[in-house]
Amino acid sequence: MLRLSDISFSIEGRPLFEEASATIPTGHKVGFVGRNGTGKTTLFNLINGHLTLDGGSVEVPRRARIGGVAQEARATQDSLLDTVLAADKERAELLLRAETEQDPNEIAEIYTRLGDIDAYSAEARAASILHGLGFDAEAQLKPCADFSGGWRMRVALAAVLFSQPDVLLLDEPTNYLDLEGTLWLEAYLAKYPHTVLVISHDRALLNRSVNAILHLHDRKLTLYQGNYDTFDATRRAKLAEQASMAKKQQAARAHMMSYVDRFRASATKAKQAQSRLKMLERMEPISAAVENRVAAFNFPSPEQLSPPIIKLEDVAVGYDGTPVLKELDLRIDQDDRIALLGANGQGKSTLSKLLAGRLNPMQGKVVNSSKLRIGYFAQHQVDELHLDETPLQHLARAMPGTLPGKLRARLAGGGLGPEQVDTVVERLSGGQKARLSMLLATLDAPHLVILDEPTNHLDIESRDALVQALTAYEGAVILVSHDPFLVNAVADRLWLVKDGTVAPYEEDLDAYAKMLMSERGAGGAKAAEAVKKKKAARKPASKPSASLKQEVAKAEERVGKLEKMLEKIDVRLTEADLYTPAMEYKLKQLQKKRQEIVDGLARAEAIWIKAQEKLEGLT
Repeated sequence: MLRLSDISFSIEGRPLFEEASATIPTGHKVGFVGRNGTGKTTLFNLINGHLTLDGGSVEVPRRARIGGVAQEARATQDSLLDTVLAADKERAELLLRAETEQDPNEIAEIYTRLGDIDAYSAEARAASILHGLGFDAEAQLKPCADFSGGWRMRVALAAVLFSQPDVLLLDEPTNYLDLEGTLWLEAYLAKYPHTVLVISHDRALLNRSVNAILHLHDRKLTLYQGNYDTFDATRRAKLAEQASMAKKQQAARAHMMSYVDRFRASATKAKQAQSRLKMLERMEPISAAVENRVAAFNFPSPEQLSPPIIKLEDVAVGYDGTPVLKELDLRIDQDDRIALLGANGQGKSTLSKLLAGRLNPMQGKVVNSSKLRIGYFAQHQVDELHLDETPLQHLARAMPGTLPGKLRARLAGGGLGPEQVDTVVERLSGGQKARLSMLLATLDAPHLVILDEPTNHLDIESRDALVQALTAYEGAVILVSHDPFLVNAVADRLWLVKDGTVAPYEEDLDAYAKMLMSERGAGGAKAAEAVKKKKAARKPASKPSASLKQEVAKAEERVGKLEKMLEKIDVRLTEADLYTPAMEYKLKQLQKKRQEIVDGLARAEAIWIKAQEKLEGLT
């Protein structure tokens, strides 16, 4: 189990943990929640030893492997598949030793261990994980250097999942996934065979994938059993009970103080008044737990337009003369709430840019209402904010001539308080930057709001506030999000962007998730087979590979060594002196060793046959 005992830690004099304790049983799946900036990522660094505690201790099982995604996979020429396979360091080391080991006893132990860790299915497992995270067979054989940082983060996630550490630490793993990858990960984590501790603001993942919630609040840790909804209800009940107790105590104190004030000077009741005064002094105050309210989002309401506000007629759109989407015949009304489904790369952002007027159609016609105003928020806009300017300066440029008081009021309505409005953007949190970008995108009360991954830097409470704002908003919404909770809460229509087209998806998100699991889960074996075939297709067809010939020769040599060793043990087992009481222990050892060699021989023969089949396939 993972045990945190009275841990304390401070950064630059600011305490993040003060004698905090928690015990996570082996095999538990735990969601780790708490407000941004309270120290969740810091705790991960304390668990894996990257930071040193000020006090207390972190205990993990002896020899337990701790794994997490520290950074994106390096941009090397290694294929995605090889990069993931290399993450299982024990397997890689054993395979390397098998190539050079000469001692028959060691060879047998190597092959026995390779069997124990299921090394022979490793390629299929790695291909299945990559497929689940959105990489098809062709992509899996491409070098890492061909992919952007976001995609290489997926490769790094695939690598740590493949290596199956005993304690898996994941810090916001869905931030670089699409909805499809998020749904796959939810199912994968629910079945993960070891301990999981995941920092996430994704309510759906915390409801479907974990069986406990670790809450960081006021520098303390509290473990709650159950999923996020159970934790939320339990915690709200505790807060309500504490508030009720505080209210009752306050009433009791007021009553006693009133008695003291009335009779303190009375000769007959002075003792009773003194007694009540002492009771008041001994009474431990009960503080009503006050949660810091999350600032609301505010989307100004536009005037109503006649439907439709946008109509697409036989539209094609793309880049550099190549269409990404075509034959689009779509209509949007002002009361529509539409979520776009589809894997990354299928064209969701392209469609969003087309609707926002950021891309022109290559053919066909886009008809907008004459008075239509569109608000467009995409993650890249957060990165385009001026880091050396304050939110007040950003808003003053967008609303020239507006009095500073009114600018501050608008910023407050968008969730940026007095402390943030005069702070340069560089020092704002990711969530605060997102709020500023969203405010700038909706200043003129748009009739249509297009939100492309709006929740990447928002905590659960802020996501709830966004849902409330979108629910109250009186315009149309086009939503691209990896957050299933947000999609379910906001959208009443689904469009599937796939294979160059956009079409209404008539089922709900749960049905889409089941379809996706069928494609990405059960399709993992097909992906592994497809990778195998593509590898074979890339081999030269004219002459057998010299390296493959060498592999066959080495495999044959290993089989020969193991056969000779088995022969020696069989000869020894025929000797009569072994079958006496004094040699009973030695006999059992030899019989155990013989079985290990038999197992190792079977696996070595399987590798030999496989290598021989590959070689024959090239000739």
